[in-house]
Amino acid sequence: MARNSNNLVVPQAREALNRFKMELAREVGVNLKNGYNGDLTSREAGSIGGNMVKKMVEAYEQGLK
Repeated sequence: MARNSNNLVVPQAREALNRFKMELAREVGVNLKNGYNGDLTSREAGSIGGNMVKKMVEAYEQGLK
């Protein structure tokens, strides 16, 4: 059964993930706003998502030590 990638395993984490996304967008210099962001390039949107994954993996690896 396919899983919708927009469904969070922990729905209560949605707000924290949105704050995290906005913080990383500021760090990489992407003008992300609440609501519609269709004016972003694929590169800009990808840089946000890529950095989110990178930081989550780093946090997980630090937790293993």
